[in-house]
Parts: sequence; structure tokens; C-alpha cells
Amino acid sequence: MFRKAALAALAAVTLTSMGGCMPMTAYSGFQAIEVNPADLKVGEDTKSTVLGKLGSPSATSTFDPNVWFYMSQITDRVAFYQPRVAKRNIYAVTFDKATEQLVSVNAYTLRDGKVFAYNSRETPTRGRELSILEQLLGNVGRGGMLPRDESEGVPGNRPGDRGN
Repeated sequence: MFRKAALAALAAVTLTSMGGCMPMTAYSGFQAIEVNPADLKVGEDTKSTVLGKLGSPSATSTFDPNVWFYMSQITDRVAFYQPRVAKRNIYAVTFDKATEQLVSVNAYTLRDGKVFAYNSRETPTRGRELSILEQLLGNVGRGGMLPRDESEGVPGNRPGDRGN
């Protein structure tokens, strides 16, 4: 009886620990349900038909409102590791300015992306950083913890004022 319980407990612990190693998949962005952006027809579709088939774009171009972007991304995360981008699709849909007809559909994947330096929006300061030991022992030997005998120059006192 004890042996069966021990084997059951061992099996439960093994299955639980294996479950922690299974990747968790997250889907974000545009999800093509009925129509794929690659199935759009150049010269036939217009802004209104694309809007009806695909819905609102994920983003529009900053400089040209006639370029729409449909973006999707799949990320995997295993246990405590950082998430890893497994798949990324970006469709750039371009329309003619005058007729609002579809001019081109360009597909970009993860391989088309470029890695660039991320700006953390922190201004670096000049000088050097102090270690923990320097911070703890930085005021040793400087004094300043006890008040001085002379009250001259102590904050809160006026110059030349003797408080006797």
C-alpha cells in the first residue's frame, strides 16, 4: 500500500515538474480569421473593401495615411526564461491617393527585421558609480554627525549672531 502511494506521489511530482517546462504560447496583434491579407487583389480592392474584409489596421504610416499595417506576433515562454518571438508577420497595404484602390500588399516576416539599439530614455550622468562598500563607508572620518562647538556657519543661525 505504501509503495503504491509513493509511486503515485512520484508520478505526480514528475508530471508537475514537466508541466513547468512546457512553453506558453501568446498570440498578439492582427489575427486573420476569414481573409488573409495576402489574398487581397491589387487594382480591385479599395480602402472600404479592405476595411470590410480585414477590419481596422494595427497601425497607419506616420507620413502617408494611405499605407496600412496589419501586424501579428507569436511568442513562446518556457518557465522563468524571457519570452522569445517565434513568429512575426507584418503586411503593408498601400492604396492610391486619388482612387483609394489597392496598389500593393507587401509581407514582412521576422527575418526581414533589423535589430537596433534600444533607447532606455535615461540620461547618463557624468562621473562614476559608487560601489555598495563605498556608499556605506563614504562618510567615515569626515565627521559631521555631531554638532560643532562653534555655531558659526550652522544652518538656522544668522552670521554674527551669538546665542549666549
